[in-house]
Amino acid sequence: MTKKIFRSIVLAVAMVLIISFSVVTVVLYNHFSQINVNQLSSQLDLVSDGVELSGEDYLTAFRNENYRVTWVDTDGTVLYDTQVDSSSMDNHKDREEISEAFTMGVGESERYSDTLMLKMIYRAERLSDGTVLRVSSTQESAFALMLDVLMPMGIIMILAIILSGFLAKWLANSIVKPLNTIDLEHPADNDIYDELTPMLTKINKQHKQISNHIQEIKKRADELEQIMASMNEGLVLLDKTGSVISMNSAAKNLFRATEDVIGQNFLVVDRSIKMNRCVEDALNGNHSEFREQRNGNEYQFGVNAIESGGKIIGVVIISFDITETAFAERNRQEFTANVSHELKTPLQTIIGSAELLENGLVKPEDTNRFVGNIRREATRLVSLINDIIRLSQLDENNELITEDVDLYDVANEVKNDLLTLAVSKNIDLSVTGKNVTLKGVRRYLYEIIYNLCDNSIRYSKDGGKVQIDISVDNNKTVLTVSDNGIGIPLEHQSRIFERFYRVDKSHSKDSGGTGLGLSIVKHAVACHGGTIKLDSTVGKGTTIKIIF
Repeated sequence: MTKKIFRSIVLAVAMVLIISFSVVTVVLYNHFSQINVNQLSSQLDLVSDGVELSGEDYLTAFRNENYRVTWVDTDGTVLYDTQVDSSSMDNHKDREEISEAFTMGVGESERYSDTLMLKMIYRAERLSDGTVLRVSSTQESAFALMLDVLMPMGIIMILAIILSGFLAKWLANSIVKPLNTIDLEHPADNDIYDELTPMLTKINKQHKQISNHIQEIKKRADELEQIMASMNEGLVLLDKTGSVISMNSAAKNLFRATEDVIGQNFLVVDRSIKMNRCVEDALNGNHSEFREQRNGNEYQFGVNAIESGGKIIGVVIISFDITETAFAERNRQEFTANVSHELKTPLQTIIGSAELLENGLVKPEDTNRFVGNIRREATRLVSLINDIIRLSQLDENNELITEDVDLYDVANEVKNDLLTLAVSKNIDLSVTGKNVTLKGVRRYLYEIIYNLCDNSIRYSKDGGKVQIDISVDNNKTVLTVSDNGIGIPLEHQSRIFERFYRVDKSHSKDSGGTGLGLSIVKHAVACHGGTIKLDSTVGKGTTIKIIF
């Protein structure tokens, strides 16, 4: 703006000077021309009077070099000329001013030189004897006058432009300086030029509107950020080039991204071929879904395009942790298959034995053995169904009726119930510790101790030892069941509490268990808010500690 003001002022001054120079030249030229014409007319009157009185003698004595006098006869012949020999001059009868003088008594004309630098002014007058006397003088033309004053006027113009340049610069800075100090953050507080008041008022109004919009956008952005941060699902927003715009905490943990992930290409964050192919498909307008294991968990990913105005402007990636769902789904499938198998096996034995007895294919002395098989398998089937019912009840998470239960008394009750099984396998079953009262469901606490001890007895060697201990540690009730049995291999320890899971499936039938005992323990402990700790070494035994 300063340069524009500067150029405008200097250009205006230059134009004014040029116009002024032209006008002054024309005025001066016209002024001096009129003076010259008047002087020429006066001189003609003097010379005419002199010739009338003295004739050619007056002309011979005429010595004024500024004027040229020519005396022309009635036939146009030049009788005398003060500057040129008259005998060498052409006939002047056709000259404009002389012709007018012959006709009208006086005549005048003006003629320019070939170079246009000089102008000849002629005045003629008819004398009493019919001859014509002409007086002429030279005068510089307007063009010549302009050239004469060009240098001084040029110097004046240059000085004026230089001076105007300094003044223009000062004036431009003076005009612009207040504009540069305008406080656009508070337009209404400025007091500079009255002409700017409407503009500043409009800016102030727009500033308030923009501030309100910014606050609203910031509020929505904060709300969106809080929502994204509190989401358990991972959320990633990419622009159309595949660079990360936003990523919430869940997604950063999933992709193991750092805080400076914003602005990076997603290919740098995640190099999964499947994921990047889905991102490319989304940028082409296609929806993608897939499952994949990450960091030991199973996730479901959804990749969609973000559209605005009918154009794809980015990609959104949403991840769901479906580990528990997938695990539950697999458990249901395994449980259904295992239940079918476990129910089918004793039923087939019962049906087979019954068919043999029905068809009379069993010898009388073997009848008791087949009936015994039917009884054992039926008992096993009932135990399996009872365990399934218990697990179903535990899964329903119904509100439980609790009471004060002496865990030491329950342990002794379990010992008495399992004593026959322990003696049959030559196992030393004992209870140690002290009486500890626990708020819980007596039936479930009984199931916990019973199944742990039953499992230990079944998988202990002949002459082994199983011990139940009740204690208190840091105001927490601790139930410990330990044995010196066969132990559990390390690779199986994380799965022994799953339903129907067996370490050695080839001996499952020999052990006599249903495969649901430890799963019942896990669910019953969870109902009481307890935790299970397992310590087992192959060939040395197993210790299971439950902390309530």
